[in-house]
Amino acid sequence: MKLISYQAKNKKTWRIGCMLGDRVVDLQEAYRQKLISNTEKDTLTAIEQVFPAEPNRFFSIGNSVIEKAEEAYEYILSNNTEEVSYAKGEVNVGIPISSPSKIICIGKNYADHVAEMKSEIPDFPVLFAKFTNALIGPEDAIEKSASTNKLDYEVELTIVIGKEASKVKKADALEYIAGYTIANDVSARDLQKRTPQWLQGKTLDRTTPIGPWVVTADEVGDPSNLAIKSYVNGEERQSSNTSHLIFDIPFLIEFISDLITLNPGDIILTGTPDGVGLAMNPPQFLKDGDIVTMEIEKIGRMENKVIES
Repeated sequence: MKLISYQAKNKKTWRIGCMLGDRVVDLQEAYRQKLISNTEKDTLTAIEQVFPAEPNRFFSIGNSVIEKAEEAYEYILSNNTEEVSYAKGEVNVGIPISSPSKIICIGKNYADHVAEMKSEIPDFPVLFAKFTNALIGPEDAIEKSASTNKLDYEVELTIVIGKEASKVKKADALEYIAGYTIANDVSARDLQKRTPQWLQGKTLDRTTPIGPWVVTADEVGDPSNLAIKSYVNGEERQSSNTSHLIFDIPFLIEFISDLITLNPGDIILTGTPDGVGLAMNPPQFLKDGDIVTMEIEKIGRMENKVIES
């Protein structure tokens, strides 16, 4: 199931939905219809508590509400969707999770990328953070600030946490994942590299697209063998596979949850492969008007335009 944050074009609120072909189904309304069909009227009075429509609240509940969403999805597959859905062109598509409590990023997690950056493979995962000011939706423009002349792209498989995770073991780690999405960890290389800490180059306002949706963990299956690519103006720049992660996803969840309690709706960007603009000869940085496309197998494609801010 592809979980999507959408806004009907005549409405102000963002709601959780899912893709069904080329239509966006409102999941709370689909769940409401399911309850009515089963004469579960008592639950209807508390539907906003058990199945919130607002995407951040939805993901903050985690896997238990995703199970209800799957019930709603199954119900709508065999019933009329017109009352609870929109054509995709009738809605705006937003950041799947715009206010996660944590945005944890992993640096230096593909060996070929480590090599192209003239660095060394780390003994432990390299952790850094982003803040919500950086996040934008899959249809939004990446804003190139005048403070940087070296804006770069990084395609990354991104984990969405589905239940509270503390001291999780590798063998159990995948049970804590709600789903996966795509992130472009846009990086201002000049700002990133002027101090030992990377933060200032990694969390500029409105630079990090997330989306286009969250694909539930059951639909992705094994995340350790997914093709991952990026393009700039149609030219392939990055092409690798998540099998090349230095620290795989179960290890990352074990490592991070040993240090930090992860909550439902937290996101983890798992690192980028080789092919970034900084490593090209000569370096190729993003400029006004560029179209940047991210693609990950079983998840989809996300395309954003770069604009001067």
